[in-house]
Amino acid sequence: MDSVDIVSGMVLGFIAWFLVRYLVAGIYTVNQNERAVKTSFGRAQRVGAATTAEDPVSDCLNAEEKQRYACPQVRVIPPGGPYFKWPWERVYKVSVATDTVSMAFDPLFPQANQSGSILEAVTKDQLNTGLTGQIRYRVSERNLYAYLFGVKFSIAHVLGYFVSVLRERIANFEVPKSDDGDVSQMGISINDLRKNLRDINEHMDRECASSSARYGIQLEASLITSIDPPAEVESALAAINTAHNQVSSDISLAQASADQKIVQSKRAVEIETLKAQAEVEPLRLLASQLSTLKQTGGDGALEAYVRNVRLGLFSRAGRVVLEVE
Repeated sequence: MDSVDIVSGMVLGFIAWFLVRYLVAGIYTVNQNERAVKTSFGRAQRVGAATTAEDPVSDCLNAEEKQRYACPQVRVIPPGGPYFKWPWERVYKVSVATDTVSMAFDPLFPQANQSGSILEAVTKDQLNTGLTGQIRYRVSERNLYAYLFGVKFSIAHVLGYFVSVLRERIANFEVPKSDDGDVSQMGISINDLRKNLRDINEHMDRECASSSARYGIQLEASLITSIDPPAEVESALAAINTAHNQVSSDISLAQASADQKIVQSKRAVEIETLKAQAEVEPLRLLASQLSTLKQTGGDGALEAYVRNVRLGLFSRAGRVVLEVE
């Protein structure tokens, strides 16, 4: 084998290696639950000069926050393929499927919060409570730049933001005092929190609606399932709750009894009013008839009517006493 054949073999080998290494390996696909972003020399392919500040994803931010969290809009590669990339290009694939995680989970320190099972928070009356629940989230397709390149660990930022908002809400939560003096609404913050879990969950959904514009992760729902007081105050809290429930029950019974008596009084007044009307109505009719007789027949007709009435009375009387002048 001469040197020409050796050189030709090396060239063919290099060409084959190049085709396999950079051309065939540059073909890729994107799954149905994935989206992809391509970078060229480390720079993501962008949609002109557009940013997320003009995108509906930032509608929940104020003007100052829109400028702070303005991220470039990148070209999103949809599911399908095959696609091709050059050796100097890189493809980042992310899953956009909805995921669920415990609200006590810390992705940086998995052993924190009792291994991600209970999140602690302090109430307004200085009780250290334990909260359990879940968070549903997914990567925002409209802000992949923030998720991939904005922060190092997006889910850690989002969960930290959620926990800080939740703890602030727990520490300052108050139920508006009712106008009717309902004592069941007064006093114990844990009771208020337990009775208003739905309002707290809705508040968290509203406050975390901006997470997709901030970090590229959309919080779809938060569900706080339980709020537990410290073990040392559990028995005392149970006694207080029992007393509150008893007082509330007594107030409800008293209100129901008062309402019943009011209804009965109204019915009695209606019945007596109808009886009085039934007694007065014949007299009104009689007066109307006498007035008509006087107008049509004169005084003689009225005297004849009175005489006939007297005769009827005399016929039914057992004894008649006449006054003699």
